[in-house]
Amino acid sequence: MAQRKKSDLPSKICPVCDRPFSWRARWKNQWDDIVYCSKRCSGQRWRLKRADPDNKA
Repeated sequence: MAQRKKSDLPSKICPVCDRPFSWRARWKNQWDDIVYCSKRCSGQRWRLKRADPDNKA
């Protein structure tokens, strides 16, 4: 099996911290469902709703 360069792997942008994160082997079966780069960002997702100026709640 040939190894890939990290730059060749797919990547996404985390909506909480706005940083790119790349594919990991443990995410191979659920890559389409992964949204956040870490458990910390997943726990901080409420910041998105608070920072949204259109949200008048």
